Amino acid sequence: MRRLLWKTGLNTAALAVLATTIFPVYWMFLTAFKPTRDIQSATPTFWPAHPTLEHFVTAVEAPGFWVYWRNSLVVTAVAVVIALVVALLAAFAVARMRWRGRSAFVVAVFAAQMAPWEALLVPVFIIARDSELLDSLAMLTGVYFMITLPFTIVTLRGFLAAIPAELEEAAQVDGCSRLVAFRRVIFPLLAPGLMATSLFGFITAWNEFAFVNVLIIKDQDKRTLPVWLSSFRDVFGTDWGATMAAASLFALPALLLFLFLQRRVGTGMTAGAVKG
Repeated sequence: MRRLLWKTGLNTAALAVLATTIFPVYWMFLTAFKPTRDIQSATPTFWPAHPTLEHFVTAVEAPGFWVYWRNSLVVTAVAVVIALVVALLAAFAVARMRWRGRSAFVVAVFAAQMAPWEALLVPVFIIARDSELLDSLAMLTGVYFMITLPFTIVTLRGFLAAIPAELEEAAQVDGCSRLVAFRRVIFPLLAPGLMATSLFGFITAWNEFAFVNVLIIKDQDKRTLPVWLSSFRDVFGTDWGATMAAASLFALPALLLFLFLQRRVGTGMTAGAVKG
């Protein structure tokens, strides 16, 4: 009975946390489908009685929507791909090799991961200004790469450390070079880790707001969707229906990427790969 009560309490707490987490997202999508009169009603409704797509049409037809969407997608994708390549090499060196300064490098990466990136707003702005890279998507891509790189290194290092080194050694004994052994043996086992890391890196860069505001000043066509969402207003104030519709469209790529990758992200893929 005590164990049953304990499990019931844990499940209830988990459901409460889940409901608290999911409800704002649900309310965002719900508001996007509500007519304007229902949004402004004093009596809240938790299901759209007369769902409409007018807010999505307004968001898509708003000036700059597709330009900002393209900017967000290109900058985020390029930054994440470059971070994955660089982090994979760094993580392999840390997890598989022994060299002087290795511990100091790991500590520096962890420190960079823990540091608040907002503290670098002023230095990054000064560097971009002196390098004449303000209002540049290349500078923004570099900043996103800098933001996602420490987390990517730390995560891939953990996945690489979980893969038995004996697999790579066995491939080298069979005549493979270290590069071929990594490509044919380690890389397929690391694929779930790469997918999980790319997902979290994509979400981090996709939602970034502060650096865009600082680095993109004059050329508004170089801004990304988070900044555009913050200024989605009309002469009468905030159009909440269109804002929620735009926010729903903004969240869609990350949601689709998660749904695509979540079945392919697993743990324990190397369990039992090496027999004693």
